[in-house]
Amino acid sequence: MGIADDAVEVRAQGWRTLAALHGLIESELERALAASADLSVVEYTVLDALDRQDGWHMRMQQLARAAALSPSATTRLVNRLEDRGLLTRVLCADDRRGIYTELTPSGRELYERARPVHDEALERVLDEACEQPELAPVVRALHEAPAPVA
Repeated sequence: MGIADDAVEVRAQGWRTLAALHGLIESELERALAASADLSVVEYTVLDALDRQDGWHMRMQQLARAAALSPSATTRLVNRLEDRGLLTRVLCADDRRGIYTELTPSGRELYERARPVHDEALERVLDEACEQPELAPVVRALHEAPAPVA
């Protein structure tokens, strides 16, 4: 195996490690959010993205990017959350084809109840992952990453 092949294997191993950590995190978050708030991780992600808008709304395309979903999957998800009274859709005043999504008061309340559960579960699973030698470097990198600029 040459140097180029070694580099590919290093990247592939890094990706496998990252995927393993992601799987652990997602499983723990799914369990915790379902038990405490009857939410899936992707539902929580949508509520979180909308909450971060500080009272504003998001276009469906923006929401799809935030949740890493296709447009059709985003529409189905928004329909489910709207049926539960957590979201509402608003037509864009400037462009009648544009549809915005925003949290309802019930959606904001559920998000505020679910957020500490999410954060505690994330902290717990990262602490556990830190004990696994193959995952510890990735967890350390997460902790050492600079905070995003607002």
